[in-house]
Amino acid sequence: MRVLVTGAAGFIGFHVCKYLLERGDQVLGIDSVNDYYDPLIKRARLSILDAFEQFSFREGNLADEAFTQHAFDEPQDRVIHLAAQAGVRYSLVNPMAYVESNIIAFTRVLEACRHREIAHLTYASTSSVYGANTSMPFSEHQGVDHPLQFYAASKRANELMAHSYSHLFALPTTGLRFFTVYGPWGRPDMALFLFTRNILEGKPIQVFNHGRHTRDFTYVADIVEGVVRASDQIAQANPLWQSDDPDPATSRAPFRIFNIGNNAPVSLITYIEAIEQALDRKAIQEHLPLQAGDVPDTFADVSTLVEQVGYKPSTSVQVGVQRFVDWYRNYYKV
Repeated sequence: MRVLVTGAAGFIGFHVCKYLLERGDQVLGIDSVNDYYDPLIKRARLSILDAFEQFSFREGNLADEAFTQHAFDEPQDRVIHLAAQAGVRYSLVNPMAYVESNIIAFTRVLEACRHREIAHLTYASTSSVYGANTSMPFSEHQGVDHPLQFYAASKRANELMAHSYSHLFALPTTGLRFFTVYGPWGRPDMALFLFTRNILEGKPIQVFNHGRHTRDFTYVADIVEGVVRASDQIAQANPLWQSDDPDPATSRAPFRIFNIGNNAPVSLITYIEAIEQALDRKAIQEHLPLQAGDVPDTFADVSTLVEQVGYKPSTSVQVGVQRFVDWYRNYYKV
């Protein structure tokens, strides 16, 4: 198939592109290659994708209408939209970056998909949308109207915007709520990267909430498998949807939302212990209170994903962290 992937130089986007290319698809990657974190690792990811003959790349900002319209000129069978301004904490200091990347750019993508009659738009949401909800495990069929930071609010807005286009223009859309993704080629601003670097350098690591919170850490290859399977299966209207008892995860329109998580949360302390074991070094821990905007726990109910696309993430934290550490040592020659 011909697949347009936005955020192709990003952590998840790179892995999705590589998966599609290895199975023989033609991929057009789009990315702004901004400096939110070190662009060198983004360029290194792109250099791997460039080795595939069926990969092409366009660099630019999807918030720019002319760029986006031009990028969508080539016919595409699918669009996988992973470009976004990521980061919970950064949204506390620079919310306008999220307006540009997560609201304006997403609107441009929706418009392009509508006018090019794209068969299926799959896009990234986040477990952060569950916000103040503490009913575990998190289900897509629960309401998510109490985000705790602007990042989550912008991603929840994406879900609502997608539904309106599914309803008005019959554009099939699938939103995927990712749960704490980690693995090789990960983002340098995320905990696993920071912890690994500091432990190797003998520096303290900051352990927020004194390590008591839990996360449904999900290995990147499991995320990618879920993304591609969801993209391959075009969203359909739910004939059983009831307006007097509306299911937030489906609709009379061709719209749906899935969680993609490991369905096996672990404590931050357990996660750190896995890193220590993989590195064969002990961490110097600086314990701090829970940060503003953070949620205490996450836990994905993935029963709908299993039912609809026949897949459930399964990589353990111990295995996934070891694979990351092996990559880190090789990439940075440590």
